[in-house]
Amino acid sequence: MDYATSSEYIKHHLTNLTFGQYADGSWGIAHSPDDLIAMGFWSINVDSMAFSIGLGIFFLWIFNRAAKKASTDAPIGLQNFIEMLIEFIDDSVRGSFSGKNPLVPPLALTIFVWVFLMNLMDLIPVDIIPWLAYLIGIPYLKIVPTTDPNITFGMALSIFALVIYYSIKMKGPGGFFAELAFHPFPKFMMPVNLILEGVTLIAKPVSLSLRLFGNLYAGEMIFILIAIMYSGGWVLGAAGGVLQLGWALFHIVIITLQAFIFMTLTIVYLDMASQTEH
Repeated sequence: MDYATSSEYIKHHLTNLTFGQYADGSWGIAHSPDDLIAMGFWSINVDSMAFSIGLGIFFLWIFNRAAKKASTDAPIGLQNFIEMLIEFIDDSVRGSFSGKNPLVPPLALTIFVWVFLMNLMDLIPVDIIPWLAYLIGIPYLKIVPTTDPNITFGMALSIFALVIYYSIKMKGPGGFFAELAFHPFPKFMMPVNLILEGVTLIAKPVSLSLRLFGNLYAGEMIFILIAIMYSGGWVLGAAGGVLQLGWALFHIVIITLQAFIFMTLTIVYLDMASQTEH
């Protein structure tokens, strides 16, 4: 792949492999920015879906494999790691969720591991997989699903739906409405309360999704900018190598922290939804 400018290189690496309808009405893969614009809303980022679903299947496979090989003896290897992870998730749920809901622990485990695996893709050198894809005729390929706002918003909206469901289930429709309409100000200020509480409610999935997307997108951008340094000669290339290693080591903390934050906020939001008192 040859790029005339650094701008073209950055634009290429930040473009998803998108399937949708061309301007002439036919369907296919976008091969240019004009195709992406013409496809509009009714299109799908194939790479984001493929990598997110693939990593989800990998997560289920590795845990299923560990479960089948589990023994009552002192755990070693994969079993020991997964038991430590489950214990960590269990402690997190106990510390943040005050109610009793059998859905919350497995949901928290799924969110943490799945988001971490998607974030972990950001540590793969930015040119390797897109270059291999280009060799077989794939024009664009982004491998980090959490740098796609469609993925992070999709997960956040799923959590938001659970929050609404449990708010109504635990408090009843009237109790849920009262929580929105009669707090924090007296009842005669219901319109103000509805606006304030409505904005607070809607802000939950927005902040949850944008926080994850923003941090991972910024991390990917930094890796791309460092990669550009390799085209600037031996001195810049050597400096880029040092920066890439340093940023990768620091980024391990970021991707783990972002997975933990997404999981913890999910637990907290569900705990708030399950409480019968405001």
